[in-house]
Amino acid sequence: MMKGKGFSFPSLFSFLKENKCKYDRRKIIHSIKVGFSLVLVSLLYLLDPLFKQVGENAMWAIMTVVVVFEFFAGATLSKGINRGIGTVIGGGLGCLAAILADEIGGIGNAIVVGSSVFIFGAAATYARLVPKIKRRYDYGALIFILTFNLVVVSGVRAEKVMDLAWERLSTIGMGFGVCIFISLLIFPMWASDELHYSTASKFDKLAYSIEGCLEEYFKMTSEKENKTSANVEPCKSVLHSKSNDESLANFAKWEPWHGKFGLAYPWEKYIEIGEILREMAATIIALKGCAQSPKQPSPMQRQEMYKPCEILGLSLVWVLRELGESIEKMNKCRAKILITPKLQFIKLQLNLMQPSSKIQVENDNNLATSSFIFLLMEFVEKVEILAKKVEELGEFANFETKKLDV
Repeated sequence: MMKGKGFSFPSLFSFLKENKCKYDRRKIIHSIKVGFSLVLVSLLYLLDPLFKQVGENAMWAIMTVVVVFEFFAGATLSKGINRGIGTVIGGGLGCLAAILADEIGGIGNAIVVGSSVFIFGAAATYARLVPKIKRRYDYGALIFILTFNLVVVSGVRAEKVMDLAWERLSTIGMGFGVCIFISLLIFPMWASDELHYSTASKFDKLAYSIEGCLEEYFKMTSEKENKTSANVEPCKSVLHSKSNDESLANFAKWEPWHGKFGLAYPWEKYIEIGEILREMAATIIALKGCAQSPKQPSPMQRQEMYKPCEILGLSLVWVLRELGESIEKMNKCRAKILITPKLQFIKLQLNLMQPSSKIQVENDNNLATSSFIFLLMEFVEKVEILAKKVEELGEFANFETKKLDV
């Protein structure tokens, strides 16, 4: 029942297995890139001409590579730029505070240093708690606090605080430069690609799960006991993807123009689509609960519902896969022309399947049927909202217009 075209459990399994192998290869490539970057910055220690120029400050370049180099290019850029901005601002303000303290001298020196450490430290810590700043600039604020305190306190004892700050900044810049060069130019791992394709794959996961739930619901009791239940693990993975999606969207905003992803690409639309997909995943899990509930419709009611639900299931699977393909291939989704009419027809069929209001709802059979149809109605309404969001994404991101088969 309800086997979508070209879609089956083996195909989904092979798809997930292929993606896992691909991810494992990328982890190996990332590890090699980090190792190569460490070798390059270690040359500041190993080669005498370079060591004479930077001295012991070479350790800051190595520390920068260890701390800044991340799996995705956007994450590396985010951390690197945050580290650079935090170091420059923290170092600059720290130097000014140290010079001012030195000019005052005496007991005023300690007062200026203590006051500046308290004021700037408290202000930066408060800024880290602001959600918008925390999302994108948390690491920069942390580095600002660290650098400011190191410079202003060392400035009490060191006469060449400006030279020290410049030397450390230059070696940090060397480390950051190596990270950016390796991360962006040698087998780059784009967070934007990851978010784009992972979002598209969620549509297939939901299609597979809703298909399995409908199949399980219309099995006879004896068949349910003998066969395995519908697999909703793909739904659970979608349900738990919120933090990962938000991180990828944040990293994607830092990445330079590459491929079809421009500088002002609407990544926030992916977050909105992800929220709806998670709501739909929760509905599918609730549908599975209906299929496993001891309260089930009578065989006669089940038989009456079977054919309409078969058509409904095929239509929903087609719509979900069509939306996912639209995102994956970056084609404009013609929701109003192709998808909305189908969804309106599905809602009409579900309304016709509702038990008559004359029949008492206390009847277990009718209660079970009403619960099942209500959840399907909720799911269809969410699909309708989802189609509009995908259409909006296509407009904002300038997706190509899909050529219709003649």
